[in-house]
Amino acid sequence: MPDAKPSNEIENETAAGPSRRFALECMVWAGTGLLWSLGGGLPRALGLERALAAEAGAAPSTFLQISDSHIGFSKPANPDAIGTLREAVRKIQALPEKPAFIIHTGDVSHLSKEREFDDADQVLRETGVPLFFVPGEHDFLDDGQGRAYLSRYGKGSRGAGWYSFDRNGVHFVGLVNVVDLKAGGLGTLGAEQLDWLERDVAGLSASTPIVVFAHIPLWTVYPEWGWGTQDGGRALALLRRFGSVTVLNGHVHQIIQKVEGSVAFHTARSTAFPQPAPGAAASPGPLTVPAGELRGLLGITQVSLVRGTGPLAIVDAPLAG
Repeated sequence: MPDAKPSNEIENETAAGPSRRFALECMVWAGTGLLWSLGGGLPRALGLERALAAEAGAAPSTFLQISDSHIGFSKPANPDAIGTLREAVRKIQALPEKPAFIIHTGDVSHLSKEREFDDADQVLRETGVPLFFVPGEHDFLDDGQGRAYLSRYGKGSRGAGWYSFDRNGVHFVGLVNVVDLKAGGLGTLGAEQLDWLERDVAGLSASTPIVVFAHIPLWTVYPEWGWGTQDGGRALALLRRFGSVTVLNGHVHQIIQKVEGSVAFHTARSTAFPQPAPGAAASPGPLTVPAGELRGLLGITQVSLVRGTGPLAIVDAPLAG
């Protein structure tokens, strides 16, 4: 991975494809499929196709990220959002070994309706593995406070749904930055959640690998579209002392990544519809592409953390594949 770029030098990929320089520097290809294993060390990623071909036991443990399912969405950008979620689940079921768990980084539903949550749950349960959630702004549309979401996915969490847990020597932190989100506005964590985060990581050794996941990126991707978290810098400051920090987000419906010191940032694709690259349109929103291209722009993220590996590499295997 190249040296850290300032946040105004963002590299990304969308329907137009990745830049040649970024593809060469960061090894990012359009599509889906990052496999991360949890071995108590630095992140190492494998493509989905490589994961399918890997020998059993090659990765100590794996988890997956799914984001922006938008169940209930049925506009021209994707008239069958639940169908493409099912395709993602079939990709997961095809793995030779089940992942340890799945993280969903928000916008499970499109309009926070009970039926949408019901439909999503029915499909996601078919993975047969535990699921962890953080909300997106579409999951909080019912009342701005996410009561329907929290009644399903917030058990044991604090505040608006933040929490942490440990697996295989890795500390996971789920954050919420979509409460009272204004259209086009930046996400906010708030003082209460940030104070909790400070206490949560205070007792951890600096050698503990950290994975943070939230819906809106914690770093400023494109403030004109609200693609960032206004107090994300304070959260990141609390994590700078750790030797390995991976930040997983959704919201932008495309792969964008950067590294700053020991912190690697990754945004995931949606399983529902793509969005334009930052500044490539008048505003963000569902991007309609030719039907034959859609599944090449949707996907899942599979992650492996293996002790002693080198820089992160990202290889993709699209739903279309």
